[in-house]
Amino acid sequence: MNDQDIIALYFARNEQAIRETDTKYGKVCMQVSMNILESRPDAEECVNDTYLKTWNSIPPTKPASLCAFVCRIARNLSVSRLRKLTAARRNRDLTVSLEELEACIPMPDDTSPELAELLTAFLREQGETDRVLFVGRYWLACTVEELARRTGLTQKAVHMRLFKTRERLRAYLEERRYRV
Repeated sequence: MNDQDIIALYFARNEQAIRETDTKYGKVCMQVSMNILESRPDAEECVNDTYLKTWNSIPPTKPASLCAFVCRIARNLSVSRLRKLTAARRNRDLTVSLEELEACIPMPDDTSPELAELLTAFLREQGETDRVLFVGRYWLACTVEELARRTGLTQKAVHMRLFKTRERLRAYLEERRYRV
């Protein structure tokens, strides 16, 4: 079933929408949540909460990309849950990746539409490997080791490419007068 059909089910308030969302995007939502929480029960709970929040958000929202919409909800719920569960002992890799990104992007509680548009435009200008690394590290919360395995690069090469991409992003945002 395609995204528009699933969204139509949400608008019709048909519970089949949740089953179809789970079938199509359940694995990716679980991966995002597991990368952040590192706990299957917590990740499963966040994925279930993702479906509830999606149900409550559509309608009125009509997302352009259902995958991005549900993954964003899963990620935000997982990060919130991580903060609650582990105020003292955080997921070290997620903390490090967020600190890396904070060096070039201010991290508000909720991303502004302006910043989201700038990030999308910036990523479209990047090569495929750099895009995959950036999204994998800072959106999906993948480890450098996992990204190295997926791309066939060394861990050092992944670190270097991420560093250079962050530097290009900082310059890109400054050129567009976005406060960095």
